[in-house]
Amino acid sequence: MNITTTQPNIRSDNAAHTQAGATLLSASTITGDDVYNMQDENLGKITDIMLDISEGTIRYAVLASGGFLGMGDRLFAVPWKALKQDKEHKRFILDVDLERLKNAPGFDKDQWPNMADTTWNSTVESYYAR
Repeated sequence: MNITTTQPNIRSDNAAHTQAGATLLSASTITGDDVYNMQDENLGKITDIMLDISEGTIRYAVLASGGFLGMGDRLFAVPWKALKQDKEHKRFILDVDLERLKNAPGFDKDQWPNMADTTWNSTVESYYAR
């Protein structure tokens, strides 16, 4: 995972910029980051970030998984709170085994769900709840 400098769209591996104890990352530096599970299996890459503009928070990271060289990827909206930052390896950790991810509610890149739908939201949130 790359950390931004104060200039937008510049990727840097420098130490994280902090303010009041919080690490700040730009969405462009998170996009493309690998996601691994606790068994050190590569689950995929973050392709997008979904913001809840009414709450002012990140709601989901969109994870692409299962394809080859970007072809045939299935997308998963993973609740942001389900991901943990692995600073040492510059990636994220999702505590889900590969089989469970394959059975997670997912979608095709050309057929995104209505992420504002409360039923869909509840299904996804409960799937990743521990």
